[in-house]
Amino acid sequence: MADMTLPAGQGTPVPPSPGKVRVWDPLLRLIHWGIAAAFLTAWLSAEEVMAVHEAAGLTIIALVGLRALWGLIGSSHARFSDFAPSGAGLLAYIRALVQRRADRHLGHNPAGGAMALTLWFALLGTAALGLLTRYPVPGLRPYGHFLEEAHEVLANGTLVLVGLHISGVLVSSLLHRENLPLSMLTGRKRAE
Repeated sequence: MADMTLPAGQGTPVPPSPGKVRVWDPLLRLIHWGIAAAFLTAWLSAEEVMAVHEAAGLTIIALVGLRALWGLIGSSHARFSDFAPSGAGLLAYIRALVQRRADRHLGHNPAGGAMALTLWFALLGTAALGLLTRYPVPGLRPYGHFLEEAHEVLANGTLVLVGLHISGVLVSSLLHRENLPLSMLTGRKRAE
């Protein structure tokens, strides 16, 4: 009964939809959408409301840190061992994707895994540079303008990565005829 859900206001368990399996656990989904909301908040508050911008950056650092921990001890599809691709595996997947023959993966596909890792490093780099511009280390004060520019360039690059991530999700959704954004809301995907 652990995988059954209760309809609102009723006490009778309803089995999950036939052919669906739980892939994304609640903490992973909360972290995913929390990072997305924090990045959007940081982007929209840049140079406008510095306290909100800074809080969003600190939230990103905390959530990416939590996601890294969850990548070591979390559920099976949350673990790095499930989705961190090898270089050869990533290239083979991209070749198959271009040919529209990429295999469906229950968890992250190799491109999705590589994108997740890239996004987390870009987000951490952006937030770290933001902190260094806000709270400069004494030896780095002469480089303050450079750090501000690097923070802005990395933030813009991260925005490009977000666009690529969304595009990849849409391409995979179409290729495999499944709603990947919905699966990140519900935690469920079609069984293999």
